[in-house]
Amino acid sequence: MNKVFARFVKDESGATAIEYGLIAALIAVAIIGAVSAVGGSLTDRFNAISSAIDNPESAG
Repeated sequence: MNKVFARFVKDESGATAIEYGLIAALIAVAIIGAVSAVGGSLTDRFNAISSAIDNPESAG
């Protein structure tokens, strides 16, 4: 049993895949955070543009 556990601890074949998975997860979290931060501002801007197109007299 000790040999099996020692061999499992020394095996690093999946470490690179796990590291790449963690990096991909961090990048995804950063993208989601950036999109949610910019999303509200972008929605407001598009609504203002839509209002200006619908009512060109009041847009100035």
